[in-house]
Amino acid sequence: MKSKINSILEDIEKKKKELLVEYNHLMDKYGFSFKKWKIIFSLDRIMENKRLKKPIIKTIFTAKIREIISIPFIYSMVIPSLFLDLMLFIYQQTAFRLYNIPIVKRSEYIFYDRNQLDYLNIIQKVNCIYCSYFNWLMSYAVEIWWRTERYWCPIKHAKKINWGHQWQRYFADYWDPNWFKDTFYNMDKVNDFRKEKRTK
Repeated sequence: MKSKINSILEDIEKKKKELLVEYNHLMDKYGFSFKKWKIIFSLDRIMENKRLKKPIIKTIFTAKIREIISIPFIYSMVIPSLFLDLMLFIYQQTAFRLYNIPIVKRSEYIFYDRNQLDYLNIIQKVNCIYCSYFNWLMSYAVEIWWRTERYWCPIKHAKKINWGHQWQRYFADYWDPNWFKDTFYNMDKVNDFRKEKRTK
């Protein structure tokens, strides 16, 4: 069974793949390449980046009062972030293995690359590492819960929501109980996860 909504969701996934291709084109445009997890810039680009680096002293003394006041509130989120990271690991190793749901690989979500930019000073790099960790952690957590939703409550919402994920195309339409029955009680539904993995 395939609805118009599902067709649109599939088109969105295709566009995401096209977007990935465009990101790859940027490597030629801006003179960098990947070597495992390390980003290698051309010599010309390195020199230009270093020329544009803002001195640490200037960063400190040009900071606004509101930015300084916010620092302890921003960095206090490190504690719940680390706790969440640990609990997500425990959750996956127990629940996902019991449900036979493929584990979400942390390495595919937690990625640092901004700290390799030569035009950032040490303060900016530390801030970027923290922002990257927190945002990637949220993405990692959301993917885990999307897969949980796929297993336990595969029903689309009644109206358009501000977020979405690739598993929605396997969800029953909100108004279709028969589709939900076929989807929820399908004991082989874990194949959807495998099918999705093969298409990436």
